[in-house]
Amino acid sequence: MAHFHAPTPHGHAHSHPHSHVDAADYGRAFAIGVALNLSFVVVEAVAGLAAGSVALLADAGHNLSDVLGLLVAWGGARLARRRPSPRFTYGWRRTTILAALANGLFLLVATGAIALEAVQRLLAPQPVAGQMVMAVAAIGIVINALTAWLFAAGRGADLNVRAAYLHMLGDAGVSAGVVVAGGLVWLTGASWIDPVTSLVVVALILWGTWGLLREAVVLAMDAVPSGIDAAAVAATLRALPGVERLHDLHIWAMSTTEVALTARLVIPGGHPGDSFLRRAADLLHDRHGIEHSTLQIEIERGDPCRLHGMG
Repeated sequence: MAHFHAPTPHGHAHSHPHSHVDAADYGRAFAIGVALNLSFVVVEAVAGLAAGSVALLADAGHNLSDVLGLLVAWGGARLARRRPSPRFTYGWRRTTILAALANGLFLLVATGAIALEAVQRLLAPQPVAGQMVMAVAAIGIVINALTAWLFAAGRGADLNVRAAYLHMLGDAGVSAGVVVAGGLVWLTGASWIDPVTSLVVVALILWGTWGLLREAVVLAMDAVPSGIDAAAVAATLRALPGVERLHDLHIWAMSTTEVALTARLVIPGGHPGDSFLRRAADLLHDRHGIEHSTLQIEIERGDPCRLHGMG
C-alpha cells in the first residue's frame, strides 16, 4: 500500500510505501528477555562468588550489560513509533540506529571488563568449584538460547532486533564456554583454564560485535545501507521514461528498517504527472526496498546542486 502526496508547484513528489519489520512488535520478546536475564544475573553472580569463578562473574557482568542493551533496544523501538512533529519531521525513527550503536558499545565495554578480570586471575590463580560452574552455566545456555530464539525471526530485517539477537546468542556461547571450562577444571584441577576460557570467549564476542558496530556507525553517518545497491537504484531512475539526467541522488537509513531517497530528475519534455511519480515510487520499493522516496522533477537542464550525489 502506498501513500502519495501530489506534486507541489515546484515539482516535488513524496511517496512512501510501507512494508517492514517493526522492532516495537517485539515488545513481548524484549520484556521476557529482560526478566529472564535479569533474574539469571543475580543467580550467576551469587554462584560465581561462591564458586570462586571469574568466568561466572564475568558472564554475569556480560549478562547485565545485555539487560541494559535490551532495555535500550526496546526503548529505541518504542520511541521510533512516535509520530512526526514540526521539529522532528521524521519522528523518532533514528533512535533505533542509536540503540544498535549503543548495544555494540555495551558489548565492547563488557568484553573489556571480562578480559581485565581474566588477566588478573591468570596472574593470581584461585581455586574454582568446577561442578557448580558447570551447573549454573548450563542454565545460562538455556535462558540465553531461548531469548535469542525470540528475536530470531526479525534478525535479518532490523539491525536493532539483530543486535538483541546477537547479544543473546553471544551469551549462550559464553555460557557454553563456561560449562566446558568448569568441566575441565573439575577433571584436572587446573584453575587457569577458567580465565583462559574467558579470554577465548572475549575474542569470539569481539568478532561478532565488530560487524554490528560497523553497520550501526555507517547508518548513523547517513551512508547508503549495506543492502542497497546505489548504482542499481540510479540505473532504475535513469531508465524511467523521459528522464534525460539524474543528479543529487541521496540514499540513507531513516531507521534500522526504513530507507529513504531523494533525487532530482531532469525531464525536458515537461512534468510527466502523478502516475509517473507513483510508478517510480513503486519501482524503488519493489526492486530496492526503499520505503520513502522524494523526487524533484526539473524541465530545464540546470546544473546539479553543490551536494549532488550520483549523476
